[in-house]
Amino acid sequence: DTACKNRPLDLVFIVDSSRSVRPEEFEKVKIFLSEMIDTLDVGERTTRVAVMNYASTVKVEFPLRTYFDKASMKEAVSRIEPLSAGTMTGLAIQTAMDEVFTEEMGTRPASFNIPKVVIVVTDGRPQDQVEDVAASARTAGIEIYAVGVDRADMQSLRIMASEPLDEHIFYVETYGVIEKLTSRFRETFCAVNVCALGSHGCQQVCVTNGASYLCDCYEGYTLNPDKRTCSAVDTCAPGRHECDQICVSNNGSYVCDCYEGYTLNPDRKTCSAMDMCAPGRHDCAQVCLSNDGSYSCGCYAGYTLNPDKKTCSAADVCAPGRHDCEQVCVRDHLFYTCDCHQGYTLNPDKKTCSRAITSSLVTTEESCKCEAIVALQDSVTSRLEALSTK
Repeated sequence: DTACKNRPLDLVFIVDSSRSVRPEEFEKVKIFLSEMIDTLDVGERTTRVAVMNYASTVKVEFPLRTYFDKASMKEAVSRIEPLSAGTMTGLAIQTAMDEVFTEEMGTRPASFNIPKVVIVVTDGRPQDQVEDVAASARTAGIEIYAVGVDRADMQSLRIMASEPLDEHIFYVETYGVIEKLTSRFRETFCAVNVCALGSHGCQQVCVTNGASYLCDCYEGYTLNPDKRTCSAVDTCAPGRHECDQICVSNNGSYVCDCYEGYTLNPDRKTCSAMDMCAPGRHDCAQVCLSNDGSYSCGCYAGYTLNPDKKTCSAADVCAPGRHDCEQVCVRDHLFYTCDCHQGYTLNPDKKTCSRAITSSLVTTEESCKCEAIVALQDSVTSRLEALSTK
């Protein structure tokens, strides 16, 4: 089937029949119009077609309300005669707005969301101010296609056509090959489904369903009872997410996060305990003790943890219960040595003490000295006695 089945239009052809268009060339234009009608899904509820003929004046050959079957339209096209003077393209577009795109002449109400489309076919340069008129038509929601033939002024085509220009401007070298454009327009009108027209009313997603459509929503949203608008679902509700620890709702979607002391794994879902004792992660003065995503502080031997639970102070190693000296503990910074009270000596274990032993016995040396003195005294005494006798 070569007809469009999925895009109803209110379509108006505006054809140039000025003096520059020779009669045989105008016949080619009429063939082009007939073949275009053949490609369309023509009908009162589908695509309605109007044809306008212009030169210095403008003639509405038939409006949108006149024919709803292809045979009648083609018959009317075959009877069109050229007007043969001037090229008042701006006037033709203005007439389309004033006299054709009205509900009285067959244009469907705006609430129907039927696209309004104009196809202008010309081989010359407009002899009036077409720029402002074309801009007004586009502002009014009319989509304009400009078809240039042979000597057509390309700048004028650009001024008339809707954006994007590369999709709304067509050019052929002669009227003899204008029929080539039939397939181009068929692709333009038929390839676009109902959802691409922008008239479907779906807030988020439009799904083509044959000649009709259905509305749907993005992930994280649910379709409201009106079957057109969407509301964000609570993506962090139980069973809706895959986060290991924390789910953070994010505009219809979600992201995962972790408790303090844990870091998000590369899968962006699960969490692993951080090494809280890694350099720069803790504020312990001496020792950091990791504890399943958290940490506590400790101190080296000889130090005690201060009340702030972070810093350490040197311990009093000689405090009761901290040393094993029997009598005297002597502190040496973080260490200690043992000593004894007067009259005691430190035992070899360097911890206990024994009472000192004081001996009254004379040593051998002292004994020898005494014997010598005694002998000397005896010798002196004997000599004194001998002298006394004499």
